[in-house]
Amino acid sequence: MKLRHLPALLCMGIVAASWAAAAETSSQGRKVWLSDLDISKTQQGWGEPQKDKSVDGNPLRIAGRTFDRGLGTHADSALYVKLAGGSTRFTAMVGLDDEAGRFGTVTFRILGDGKEILKTDTMKAGQPAQEVDIDVTGMDTLILLVGRGKDGINFDHADWANAAFTVVGRMPETIDGPKEEAIILTPKPGPEPRINSAKVFGVRPGSPVLYTIAASGQRPMGFHAEGLPAGLSVNAESGRITGRLTQPGEYPITLIARNDVGEARRTMRLIVGNTIALTPPMGWNSWNCWGCAIDEQKIRHAAEAMVSSGLIHHGWQYINIDDCWMKKLGSDDPVVGGPTRDDCGRILTNARFPDMKALTDYIHNLGLKVGVYISPGPSTCQRYEGSWQHELHDAQSFADWGFDYLKYDWCGYSEIVGRPTLEQMKEPYIFMRGCLDRIDRDIVYSLCQYGMGEVWKWGTEVGGNCWRTTGDITDSWGSMAGIGFAQAECSPYASPGHWNDPDMLVVGKVGWGPSLRESRLTPNEQYTHISLWCLLCSPLLIGCDLTQLDDFTMNLLTNDEVLEVNQDPLGRQAARIAQDGSLEVWAKPMEDGSTAVGLFNRDETPKTVVAEWSDLKLSGPMRVRDLWRQKDIGVFRNQFGAEVPRHGVMLLRLFPAQGGQ
Repeated sequence: MKLRHLPALLCMGIVAASWAAAAETSSQGRKVWLSDLDISKTQQGWGEPQKDKSVDGNPLRIAGRTFDRGLGTHADSALYVKLAGGSTRFTAMVGLDDEAGRFGTVTFRILGDGKEILKTDTMKAGQPAQEVDIDVTGMDTLILLVGRGKDGINFDHADWANAAFTVVGRMPETIDGPKEEAIILTPKPGPEPRINSAKVFGVRPGSPVLYTIAASGQRPMGFHAEGLPAGLSVNAESGRITGRLTQPGEYPITLIARNDVGEARRTMRLIVGNTIALTPPMGWNSWNCWGCAIDEQKIRHAAEAMVSSGLIHHGWQYINIDDCWMKKLGSDDPVVGGPTRDDCGRILTNARFPDMKALTDYIHNLGLKVGVYISPGPSTCQRYEGSWQHELHDAQSFADWGFDYLKYDWCGYSEIVGRPTLEQMKEPYIFMRGCLDRIDRDIVYSLCQYGMGEVWKWGTEVGGNCWRTTGDITDSWGSMAGIGFAQAECSPYASPGHWNDPDMLVVGKVGWGPSLRESRLTPNEQYTHISLWCLLCSPLLIGCDLTQLDDFTMNLLTNDEVLEVNQDPLGRQAARIAQDGSLEVWAKPMEDGSTAVGLFNRDETPKTVVAEWSDLKLSGPMRVRDLWRQKDIGVFRNQFGAEVPRHGVMLLRLFPAQGGQ
């Protein structure tokens, strides 16, 4: 082993062979470059792994030194290599690629047969490459890991430069991570009614109300609402509350659901005021499934599936159309091309959406709400018509068509302002907010500008109901975990009506276009995904094909005790309250005085994760409930710990209790 790594490796209990023996070993066998293996199996948080290039496709270059061979990747990343005892050494030069500029922080780790055999200190941009030279004799599996620093994953362009194996027997090969069975943890709901609607709902004075009571249980089911103010009525068969209220105020309403086996009641606070989206929006968005391959029929089918699958009974309500519904700029395709606006400046839909008002009416008649997408710039991300200089026209069109949600995506605005100041970042969102305020319809206002300028600090100021805190998510562990676990700094800025948005859900069948595939997240990673997004009070927007939901995906999306963490009226986003390397404990207070807690294991092997009452600012005995399994575990004092699988979670709710163990 090289001298520069000896102290760190000895601290981890690794005994080095003599330098003479190491040199002799390294002089035997043949060199096999890591980049000559199938590096496509690398899981990473952004971009694609690159052979002998940086993650952006440039020559590998660390602190001014160029390398001919290696793997260019991006935190968080993992690559499994099967050695099967055939290799004796692994060598590399590691560091942040110069293309990241002066940004980025990463750590490099190597696990040999599940045990950590190397971990660098945090490496920064401009730092010289660090030499890695380790003995892997007799090892079966090596895992090459790149972790993010405390500043998230932005610019974490990491290089395994000149990475190679000394091979004396079987050739190394890259392999997929461990396979997992998709175990359904949540018991099926019983036939008795259970009301799952959020306990608070906001509407502006004068805006039309559409509120569907979400209730699971045997059908047929009848609905009633006690305490409805004048101006509202409830449909006894569908559970839809409709009407208008003109006077501000707060109304406690008792929602009632009955069927042949019982009755359920829940108190809901109806708040008529200036703030809507008092709990995070729950629904579906077309992008992660269909990309630009959308049309009216796909949107109708998604809405129908949200009802027929029963998702509507668990609080899911929005059907959101993303990019590509308008005309495409400069296109001569008769389907999507042609004039983008009429003589009055009103935006025109393309031929795939022949009647937007009829579409929204159809979705509303199912008891659902519907959302739309556009950019403040001249064009959208996909070069379709944007709102630039037609903002009021578009706000009025969205209201006339009956939309309930607007995703306002910065994309094309970069044509107007290339390097925006903070005030320039705010300007288009303030302007559209003013336009939305002039219409008599509640439209949830979702700012999509990828976290620029720390938007979580000013999203409320410009009138946003939610705001993206990150770039686009993909269905990889590196992307999902890199985004989700970087949300801690945003936590103080979430509140009812104002939510941090780490992007959409990537479970089920996704594809970003006509061809779909099963999510690349493992089952445990999907449990982590849903658990973390619920703790974060994130908008929950399903990204998969709702017409092809399997039992496992339905299990993820219909556990009402898990969803209640997201929909809690207190609206407090979880914070990271403890961390030990790759083990993390996140917690959020709930309105009833209980505490929701996530025990997360981001490592590559099962680990025990412990929540200490002192970290949670709790004391005394606590009744601990497993939310995914919907069962009490017991009463505990001072702490609770459990073994959590690789990339997995245990989602708990702690209630003050008498007694203990």
